[in-house]
Amino acid sequence: MKRGLSFVLSIIMLAILLAACGNSASKDEQSAQGSDSEKSLRMALVLPEKIGVNPFFVQMDEGFKKAGEEFKVDTKTIESTDPAAFEQNLRAAVAENYDLIITATFQAEDALKKVAAENPDKSFAIVDTTVDLPNVRSVGFREYEGAYLLGAAAGLSTKTDKVGMIAAMDVPLIKKYTEGFKAGLESVNPDAEFFVNYVGGFNDPAKAKELALVQFGKGADFIAGASAVGDLGVFEAAKEKGFYTSGQDTDRTVEDPEHIVLSQLKSTDTVAYETVKDFVEGNFKAGAVNYGLKEDGVGLTYVTRDSESPLNAFVGQEVIDQVKTIKDDIVSGKIVVKDPLQQ
Repeated sequence: MKRGLSFVLSIIMLAILLAACGNSASKDEQSAQGSDSEKSLRMALVLPEKIGVNPFFVQMDEGFKKAGEEFKVDTKTIESTDPAAFEQNLRAAVAENYDLIITATFQAEDALKKVAAENPDKSFAIVDTTVDLPNVRSVGFREYEGAYLLGAAAGLSTKTDKVGMIAAMDVPLIKKYTEGFKAGLESVNPDAEFFVNYVGGFNDPAKAKELALVQFGKGADFIAGASAVGDLGVFEAAKEKGFYTSGQDTDRTVEDPEHIVLSQLKSTDTVAYETVKDFVEGNFKAGAVNYGLKEDGVGLTYVTRDSESPLNAFVGQEVIDQVKTIKDDIVSGKIVVKDPLQQ
């Protein structure tokens, strides 16, 4: 009897042990499944050129990476050497199955139209231009609002009543700079003379410098740069001749605060960050979105953002205070800056 009872108890203990092992294995499987479901989102920033002298892309990359860290997203920035390489990189990002692929500027338009149309289930975003497809978010800026502030500051600061702008190309996008600047200038100084010349491209400092010297010869004491890499030529001319200038996109005053006295800001870091944030939080939708003064998408140094550089006396605090009032009136709707492309 004792032997029989002992055998029965052994069978019961073995069953309990096997059940415990089974439960443990089941928990391990559940844990593995939970781990798979909590995998990070993966996003790629595919740029049409290498990150270098153009601050537009440097700043955008910074905002993209900052969002990745804050929202626990796996991010990868892919730089391109030429248009052919860009399309290849875009296709590679699709093949690697990134959840969201972001790119930027008109340089990327043609390739993105092709790749996004071929991959309708994939989400894309493009900054600073428009691609009208159901799976693409097009992120634009109201640059004319920032340009209006810059024009007003120039109009209030000039001592010769002659100011100028060296712009990249005579194309619709650049009109948001030239026309916005002109409107701001005329609003505070209708007697000022405005010169504008076009470089013919985005990467020609020598031509930009030559045009800036021509405007200086006509009496301009403030000449705004709006020619991307070409602005380096305007800065060089300002240093040589002693006139005042401004940069674009980021705070360029830090490079030469004696001559680069303002910068029209274009917050590509903000829009990259917000695009990632929207995707993570489930608020990402295709279509066009625009960032202006109200959304901190554009601005002006000393007016909408502080600078590491001391304010140059050519501008002065009194001018900055007046331009801050103009900025507040634009944000509130009291002043409406017209979009030159909609007129």
